[in-house]
Amino acid sequence: MTGQTLRLLSYNVQVGISTRRPHHYVTHSWKHLIPHNQRLLNLEKVADLIRGFDIIGLQEVDAGSIRSNYINLVEYLAFQGGFPYWYHQVNRNLGRFAQHSNGLLSHYHPAEVRDINLPTLIPGRNAILARFGSRENSLAVVIMHLSLGTRARNKQLGFISDVINQHKHAVVMGDMNCKLNSKEMRQMFSCTDLREPEEEIYTFPSWRPQHHIDHILVTSGLKINEAKVLSRPYSDHLPIMMEITVPDDVELTRRAA
Repeated sequence: MTGQTLRLLSYNVQVGISTRRPHHYVTHSWKHLIPHNQRLLNLEKVADLIRGFDIIGLQEVDAGSIRSNYINLVEYLAFQGGFPYWYHQVNRNLGRFAQHSNGLLSHYHPAEVRDINLPTLIPGRNAILARFGSRENSLAVVIMHLSLGTRARNKQLGFISDVINQHKHAVVMGDMNCKLNSKEMRQMFSCTDLREPEEEIYTFPSWRPQHHIDHILVTSGLKINEAKVLSRPYSDHLPIMMEITVPDDVELTRRAA
């Protein structure tokens, strides 16, 4: 296949907290509530990591509250990583105490970016839809962080499936909190053109990966050149990357930072 190569990355950054042992969930829990000097230092390492990628989906970022020193962490990573286009989506707005968010970073100009409200009993699970290129020949990228409950995830993936089926070429990435062989994921594969990876990629917990709950999935018209986990323990999740080839009919506009 001829076409343009894109390097994709999905990363749950845990609000810049470096969790490397199970007991850190207790001893470092205060970092979810108040600012600390190590947060931005840790995110600088994340920025160095992501700099070489084209389109990035972020989960568990903060849009500016007490705990992040009122710094929008998506904007901070965009600036530090040299990304001209960025977008944040607040999922749970706790005022000055927390701004739980998803994020998009891109070197390519998105023709459209909008929020998708996912079905859930407790408000706060949404997805970002970014569309690159003309509507007839575009690439849709969906970034999400799904619920912990199976029933909620099943409804959310069903909703996402309807969105994906409106696009010829699509990428779905994020922390989905479920394995590839789960019932809800199997249902999504059965009713969309999304492809399963050839092998499972283990991302959680970062210090001893044994769960494949972070995923990048693509439709059949996109060629997968490489997919792997990156051993960068800057969060309790490890980042995953995928290099794909996009067909020539998708017109992408890249701009340097």
